[in-house]
Amino acid sequence: MQQNVRDTIRIDTRSLAIFRILLGLLVVADILLRSRNFWYFYSGEGVVPQSLALDAGRENAFSFYFFVDDPTLIAGLFVLQVLFAIQLIFGYKTRIATIISFLFVVSLDHHNPFVTSYADILFRLLFFWAIFLPLGERWSIDAVHRDRSPRSSFAGIAALFAMGQMVWMYLVNWFHKSQDSLWTSGEATPLIMGLDDMTFLLAGTVREFPTLLEYGGLLWYYMLLVSPLLILLVGRTRYPLILLFFGGHAMFALTVRIGAFAYVAFAGLVLFLQPQFWSDTTALSRRVGMRTEPFETVRDRCIQLAERVPKRQPQHPSLPALKQYTYSAALGIVIGSIVIYTVFTVVPMGVVGEQVSPEDRIEENARALSIDQPEWSVFAPTPRTTDRYYVFAAETADGALIDVYNDGRELTSERPYDELQNQYGTYRERFYMNSIRRSGMQDRDDSAAVLAAYTCELWAEEHDTELTQLTMYTITESITRETISDPANRESRSWVMFEYSCTDEPPERIALPD
Repeated sequence: MQQNVRDTIRIDTRSLAIFRILLGLLVVADILLRSRNFWYFYSGEGVVPQSLALDAGRENAFSFYFFVDDPTLIAGLFVLQVLFAIQLIFGYKTRIATIISFLFVVSLDHHNPFVTSYADILFRLLFFWAIFLPLGERWSIDAVHRDRSPRSSFAGIAALFAMGQMVWMYLVNWFHKSQDSLWTSGEATPLIMGLDDMTFLLAGTVREFPTLLEYGGLLWYYMLLVSPLLILLVGRTRYPLILLFFGGHAMFALTVRIGAFAYVAFAGLVLFLQPQFWSDTTALSRRVGMRTEPFETVRDRCIQLAERVPKRQPQHPSLPALKQYTYSAALGIVIGSIVIYTVFTVVPMGVVGEQVSPEDRIEENARALSIDQPEWSVFAPTPRTTDRYYVFAAETADGALIDVYNDGRELTSERPYDELQNQYGTYRERFYMNSIRRSGMQDRDDSAAVLAAYTCELWAEEHDTELTQLTMYTITESITRETISDPANRESRSWVMFEYSCTDEPPERIALPD
């Protein structure tokens, strides 16, 4: 029985090496992509000053970026994060690189909480569990420096939590989806593919086949339901389900502009590849006659280069045992905290002495590092069936009415683009505008006011005239089965997000033309 349980959570150390490399590459890619909007989103002199991030973010949130406010130093932290990610990729002092990279990932998300998504949340959580995994066991500088042969697999409790993170996300998301008939009937997926503001690439093609999309949506729905089989099945019996999840996320990557979610999920799914997969891959390569000499040459060259990297200083004989004890104690504290937090959130208030409240302390620490579990309500329970775009109606000092959000075009409520996702320079701008919309309509923070002031100042700097009034609109289009590919016949509505005066005069609403 115990052996069977261990087999279900066993991870091949080559899979852990791939997981480590993917984590590092995702950090590098994320920094490069975020750098496109560095001045606008991250410099502290754009639309998210540090005071706003602190006010809108979580209480006691941790971030390296909160200790600096100069754009040059902030850029330096970007570079430093990339360097630690590269260290992680090569597996040099892997545990240290993992911990520091995790803290940088958390820090950057807290530096600008307005542009984060479920991809960032999943990435943080997988990174957290990675701290407790032997990521440097294979294909790393640490492995070359180590005085013993690498373990072939790992089956500790940390493996269960890392794989369980993916399964928990899938299963909770299934539960939310099960609450709405659009998902249980299969109608949700075709409607989602009609969202021009977040679909791209192949979406325009696949939306022409709504019946196939319905079947695909139902398949995904039931895949989420049976996702625990990713752990319960062992060896080759996992292959079909893993392949289906890889295929599902690949389809998302090619149709829905939701950031790195698909690629983060790819990294998480690698953890489910057990030793049998690598044995089968080796056997298949031999059967098809694939030459291994080039790979062996590259491997030998990498080993030679790794041997040139300075090794750690000789350790005291008792140090390895102390490190193992520290690791076990840290993992025990984390697991114990999760158990206690779960129990205390179920036990009614007052059963345990109110002066202790350990659940509050655990939750506070988890929230400070953003490692608490979200709702995982991706496209659920009710999927969004309204397209969305923005119009910033502005009046200039000489009386002209323009739309400053869409390149200063003449004011109109018409679509700025046929493909609405082109309204956003980057995918994070869409997340940001969602935050602005919620802020303006719910008065949650000052982000809408900061954006309005920034827009007025930037326009004055780049043009010969100043703005006097600004009214931010959200315009929605209702999507039905008949109008998935026919936006011209959709019913549209406009909503005022925020009103702002660029002068000392009171704000005055600028009406949209009929």
